[in-house]
Amino acid sequence: MKAAYTKPLLAATLVIIADQLVKTWVRLNMAPHEEIRFLGERGMLNYVENNGMAFGMELGGEWGKLALTLFRIIAVCGIGYGMVYLIKHKYHRGLIMNVALIFAGAMGNIIDSTFYGVIFQQDAFGKPLGLFHGRVVDMFYFPLVSGNFPAWVPLWGGEDFVFFRPVFNVADASISVGVILILIFQKHYFKQEEPEEIAPNSEMVEE
Repeated sequence: MKAAYTKPLLAATLVIIADQLVKTWVRLNMAPHEEIRFLGERGMLNYVENNGMAFGMELGGEWGKLALTLFRIIAVCGIGYGMVYLIKHKYHRGLIMNVALIFAGAMGNIIDSTFYGVIFQQDAFGKPLGLFHGRVVDMFYFPLVSGNFPAWVPLWGGEDFVFFRPVFNVADASISVGVILILIFQKHYFKQEEPEEIAPNSEMVEE
């Protein structure tokens, strides 16, 4: 294997393994919606399973779940192809590593939604959810700031708010880190090379 592939593939593999190990520990040691606090009120493990996208967002219905899983599989194939393309064309190593993090996060959640419904998860009647219908396991919850919106705020005035409300997993975090770093360093990653200037006294070569 070429050296250029080693680091991004190793990083992606480690993220996928870490994601699945944490999810396995949570499934085996916690009950649904059980909380284990490790930062007081500001950080905890909270075992939840969701049918949808990152951070607990959902696409409703059985067909919605199937469509989302198939979309994930297509997307991760596209991301994988893109990563190979970036490596072959010698793009910035930071960009390649961040794409590898996005790929790993997408793959981690695909494992849940594709296989967990066959191996681990059942419906209310004890029947396996089936291939492509698994629920994604989330566990990290960091409600760092909570309070009330001022009364003058449109739509939400007087209502409670919590930041950061979504429950997420290692895969979600990996995707977010990869995307955020690409946005922050995009000018560095996609620097355009200056065109070569033609010397004013260069000789014209006639055919």
